[in-house]
Parts: sequence; structure tokens; C-alpha cells
Amino acid sequence: MKFSEKLIEWYRVNKRNLPWRLTKQPYKIWVSEIILQQTRIEQGEKYYYAFLEKYPNISELAKTNDEELLKVWEGLGYYSRALNMLKASRVVLNNYKGIFPSNYDDLIKLPGIGDYTASAISSICNNEVQPVVDGNVFRFLSRMFKIDLPIDKLKTKTYFKKLGFKLIDVVNPGDFNQAMMDYGSMVCRPKKFQCHKCLFSSNCKAFNSNTVMLYPFKEKRIKIKHRFLNYIFIITNDRKTLIKKRNGNGIWKNLYEFPLIETKKESSVNEIIKELDFKYLKFISEKKIKHKLTHQKLNISFFTFKVSNFDDDLTDIKALSNYPFPRPINKFISELV
Repeated sequence: MKFSEKLIEWYRVNKRNLPWRLTKQPYKIWVSEIILQQTRIEQGEKYYYAFLEKYPNISELAKTNDEELLKVWEGLGYYSRALNMLKASRVVLNNYKGIFPSNYDDLIKLPGIGDYTASAISSICNNEVQPVVDGNVFRFLSRMFKIDLPIDKLKTKTYFKKLGFKLIDVVNPGDFNQAMMDYGSMVCRPKKFQCHKCLFSSNCKAFNSNTVMLYPFKEKRIKIKHRFLNYIFIITNDRKTLIKKRNGNGIWKNLYEFPLIETKKESSVNEIIKELDFKYLKFISEKKIKHKLTHQKLNISFFTFKVSNFDDDLTDIKALSNYPFPRPINKFISELV
């Protein structure tokens, strides 16, 4: 039995019961694929339902605005994904008469859609022979064939794509791609790999040379940047506070936050007060949390102050839930109520 036939046979018995596998609609598959980038399936599933409830079709999504969309996306992280979805929805509305494309050549042109997403959608919805290359595929195939190429190099992705074309089932490319992802997630795991259950262990070069843990590998180590974010949470006598929208192209673009002072190291309340322009401050409390991103470790402090004689535009604390905030700030806000 060929590799692809064996894999698809396993998939049909063991595939996970996921809501986006009950449809072939390109729009819904697209929503699931974008949500699941950098997101665990358990977390992504509830966002999938919520997103489709709010935006059941491409025209509803195209009508929304950044703020409303980011509120729906709140907590998922990598917010540029959502903003690219909005851009893509408007392109589909204008250039494709509101019909979401299902072929690779059109999909790859849309904002936020790369080779992986275009391959997944076109193979599942249009039966195109386009192999997917993601982390699960890198891991599974690099071990199976003992591929000594760093997965953080562009040429390696090209190599795996070509290998995928050799292995893919031309009759059922969508099932093959989903099987590859499930197998990498359920059997050929990053650490708790299930070699004793693997259908391919007798032919797996890494298993037979006892080098499974060495694959896949990266040439460069990710350098983690440590940042110290000091948020100023002010409370007026009538329970209002000050929030601002983040600009620029850094993390959490277009989300809201409290006034921020970023420092090179951890700061005391007295050091923070010296940086403030607010008058008649009364320090109430300080809360510290740590938050990890892919390339950053955030050391976040929330300094709470009572203030008076404040002239800026303020927001009622009870209304904060209407605005999209980054996850650590949203957690802080949830504990206020």
C-alpha cells in the first residue's frame, strides 16, 4: 500500500471531529485556517463558532470595522490576522462578486493568505493537488525521511513542497493534507511522539537511527526580547479611566490600552510617578504579571491611581468591555468588576 493510501486509511478511522470538517465552503474553511494559525484547536474552536455567528458570510465581514472585528478576535493574539481578513473580504466583494475563491491562483493573491492557507483551501474545497507545508508536516516528513535541512530556511520549505507533490494523493488531496496535519499532531508529536503506534515506524529513518528528537531542527535560535511595560490605570471619583488606541506596527496594533511607560528594567512606583503629568495622584495598588509572546517576554506592571481635576476624554470603567484590549490587559480589567 502506498504512503498516501495508508495515511488516508488511518485518517478516515482516526480523524478528529472538528466543525470545519463538516463543510466544503471556502469561506468557512478560510475562517478556520486563519484562526488556527498559532492557535490550539481547543481554543480555536470556540472562536470559529463566535466568528461565524457574528460574520456568517463574506459580505457581513466586509461591512464591519477594525474595532468591532478586533473585539471578536480579542484574546486570540496575532491581531494582524484579523485585519488581513477584513482586507481580503473587501477584495473578494469587489473583485470576485462576493464569491470566495476556491482555486489556489486566486487565493494566493488575497491579503493574509500564503502558500499553506491557499493549499489547504484549494485542496479541501476544489480538490486541487496542492500539498500543505506547516509545522506538523515539517516534523512528520523530516523524521520519516531524516531530512537534514533547517526548517527556518526558505529553501527548505520549497524542498518539502516538492516532496509533498510526490507523496500527495491525487484523488483525495484534501483528505491527504488533513491526514498529514492530524498525524503530525496526534502521532508524530513534537515531544511525546507515539512511535510505538506509528504506521510508518519500520520505514522511518529517524526512528530506525534513534534520532527522532533531533528532527526537525532550526539553524537559528530565537532571541527572546525582554520588555518592561508599565501601565497607568487611573480612577476618577466617578469611576472613569483613560484609555488609548495603539498605533504603529508593533504588537497589539489597533487595540486599546492604558497610558503606557516602557522602561529598560523593572520600575518602582516612585520612579513611575516622576514620569507622569497627572496631578493630585493617590497611589492605590500595583499588580505585576508576565506574558509570553513568540519572540518577546513581557513584564507588565499595572499601577492604579486615584486622580482628580482630570480634563482628558475619559471612559466609564463599566464600558471597557466594549473595547478590544490585549489579553493581559483584558484579564486585569476582568478582575476589576
